[in-house]
This record gives sequence, C-alpha cells and structure tokens, in this order.
Amino acid sequence: MRNRYSFGWLFCLTWLFLVAPPSLAHVQAGVTHGFWHGVEHPLGGLDHLLAMVAVGLWATQLGGRALWVVPLAFVGVMTLGAIGGMVGVPLPGVEPAIIASDVIFGVLVLLGTRLPLYASAPLVGFLALFHGYAHGTEMPGDVSGWSYGLGFALATLGLNGLGLLAGQLIRRYCPPATMRWAGGAILVGAIYVLTQALGGG
Repeated sequence: MRNRYSFGWLFCLTWLFLVAPPSLAHVQAGVTHGFWHGVEHPLGGLDHLLAMVAVGLWATQLGGRALWVVPLAFVGVMTLGAIGGMVGVPLPGVEPAIIASDVIFGVLVLLGTRLPLYASAPLVGFLALFHGYAHGTEMPGDVSGWSYGLGFALATLGLNGLGLLAGQLIRRYCPPATMRWAGGAILVGAIYVLTQALGGG
C-alpha cells in the first residue's frame, strides 16, 4: 500500500516537471506567465518550502489514509486562503503564523507525533490557510488568478510529494532516527526564518 502511494506522488512530480511545461507552451503568454509566477512563489520562499516538505514527512509518519488526506488538506485550504488574499479578505498575523507553522511541523516530525486523522488534517489545513493567504496577496496584478493558483497548487503538491518520497526512502533505507533528524533540520530552518524576520532580513 505504501509503495502505491509513493509511486502516485512520484507520478505527480513527474507530471509537474515534465508534462505541465510543454502543455502550457500552447497557452497564451499571460496565462503561462501567471502559472510560472505561481510555481515560483512556494519554491522561492524558505518559509513555504519548509512547511510543505514537512507536511509530506509528517504524513509519512502518520501513515494510512493520512498519506493523501493530510497533503490534500494542506493544498485545499491553502487554495481557499489564496482566494481570500486575492479578494482582500482581512486575515491578521499571517507572517507569524507561517513561521509558527514551520516550527510546529518541525517539532511534529522531530518528536514523531502521531495524531488521529480528525486532528492532523484540520491542524494542517488551519496552518495552510496562512500560506495560501500570502500567495494570494502577493499575486502580481498583471497575471491570471487561475493560472497563478494552478502554479502554486502544483508546486505545493510537488513539495508535499518530495516530503512523502523522502519519508518513504528514509523509512526503507535509513536508521529510524533519520526521520527525527529530518524534523530537526526543518526546525533549524524555521529558527533561521524566525531570526531573519526578527532581524528584518
């Protein structure tokens, strides 16, 4: 069962990096421009990247249906948050919440915390809301919202998939403590992001 999920996410990653770009070559330039802006936003911010990879790692630790429910909860609520950001719905504490999500996910992976699905999916979704809101508010004004949203949603799925794939490889080929080390690395990255934010960097 785990192998099936791993290959499913590997397929998604392959589609993202190999199939999507050629297909977009046939779409008008403005739409393509928006798509790539959307892709670049999660990949270009360490705060987003850490959280999205950590979601995949934690989903691997949880196992079972969490392998797909937890990442999809993140992407789904993130998309709703982005829509809110695009239309100007107020949401306080976005940047602190994003940094807090990095810390929380790092600690969850580090400690190997196992929560039931009815708790883990809402937790991930709640934190994803702030990531999505940041995506929405930072959308360039000259791009298509649909293509921009598709771009960051696929990039997020790709990062979640990388976390899942890394988690599966760690569980299969590495000592058990390796996953905790991965969580520690996420936490160190989160502390770095926090210090940069506090220092105005």
